[in-house]
Amino acid sequence: MNKDLGNPLLTAMPKMLAPQELTQAVQSLPPLPAAPSLEGLALLSSIFIPMDYMYTLYDQLYRAIRTTYTTRTVLEGIRQTNALFRGDAGTCCATQAAAGSVLGVPGIGKTSTIRRCLDTMPQVIEHTDFEGQPFFCKQVLYLRVECPSDCSVKALALNLVAALDRAIGSNYLHQLTALRSAAASAIAAQVKILCMTHHVGLILVDEIQNAVVTAQKNKQVKPLIKFLVELTNDTCTGVFFVGTPQAEELFTSQEHLKRRTRGIRLLPLKPDGVYRNFLKLLWQYQLTPERAELTEALANKLYDWSGGIPAYIVKIFQESQAQAFLMGRPCIDAKIMQQAINILAIKVPKTYAGGTYLSDFPPIGFQPIQPAEESCKSPAGLMAGCKKAGCKPVERKRLYAKKRGRKAAVREEQDLLAAFKAGTDMLEHLARFNLLGKEREDENGDSEDS
Repeated sequence: MNKDLGNPLLTAMPKMLAPQELTQAVQSLPPLPAAPSLEGLALLSSIFIPMDYMYTLYDQLYRAIRTTYTTRTVLEGIRQTNALFRGDAGTCCATQAAAGSVLGVPGIGKTSTIRRCLDTMPQVIEHTDFEGQPFFCKQVLYLRVECPSDCSVKALALNLVAALDRAIGSNYLHQLTALRSAAASAIAAQVKILCMTHHVGLILVDEIQNAVVTAQKNKQVKPLIKFLVELTNDTCTGVFFVGTPQAEELFTSQEHLKRRTRGIRLLPLKPDGVYRNFLKLLWQYQLTPERAELTEALANKLYDWSGGIPAYIVKIFQESQAQAFLMGRPCIDAKIMQQAINILAIKVPKTYAGGTYLSDFPPIGFQPIQPAEESCKSPAGLMAGCKKAGCKPVERKRLYAKKRGRKAAVREEQDLLAAFKAGTDMLEHLARFNLLGKEREDENGDSEDS
């Protein structure tokens, strides 16, 4: 895009999409079947409704890839590769690459959103020339892998090689696995060489919370994190971690990870207008013989049992229609929805780690400029992660459309329990309402009741 930089990798980068262009690219709103049927309910699994937070994710991923190709390391890597083909010696030096994380409640749509955002870019760009000069290479914009359940460096390294093979059609994994005696350090070194050779812009490590579970069992997480940090430093390839809030425990326990793992922390939808807009789009996909009206009672019930988590909302809506078909009912209602909820047995967490609700992101197309320093309690601070050392996310209670529990009893001003909860000095409170005197009267049998 900016050819003055003389960088073929930056020149080949696709143009960043505008908010409306991204919305059109990632959404999936398939047409309704011609006739209602139980089999047609599988269609709901392919629905993907774009929301405002998705552009923030896309922006971070795009900038992370571009940052990789802006660094000196990548440019030196290109010169080094060309020098090796010419038989000349070359040098390569490392600089800091982009790093971050995206954590959120399970079912909130992290992985599917990231996959769709990355799908708007070509994964591989094949170069043949640049500015009239021969330039042959395959530029890999991103690789996406899952954190191995055993937290093994060798397993993660082989996963990365397999992802590279799928992207460019190579056979590196077969070559490495043929060397049965190859140590993990040797395979890790080969991964670094391959990242430099094919100019990998970004590595996404999904399900990073697996590292926390393994660390608690056998304390093997440090070698894995060390490998990823070395990979970032030595190749200047960006690294993003994706997972559940459980991974925050790992990030805050390692000093060198705190600055590398700042990023978006996602919480469910609030029971507000954003939730209702999401539900209105979803409500169109009723495949029962008759269409149920989206009433306040149904909307609140669906929210309270799903916790505002999009995957749960879709699942309950889908199962409710399935139960309507099985029970021979024309459409869904509150009783049928409750039957579906009982079958699914969804358990929503009572509290969440700190973060930003999906409803609180600015509307698509409006990206306010944030101050350089943010309080960890502000929306921007919760979205980006607190900068202050040792500051932990503020815990949030889950929301309900209809408040739970009995109404609080109205207590008199002199009530001892109310005074205690208010933090009032109890001796002053007793003296103020002459409660000490009443107690003495009761002990002496001089009260009015006696």
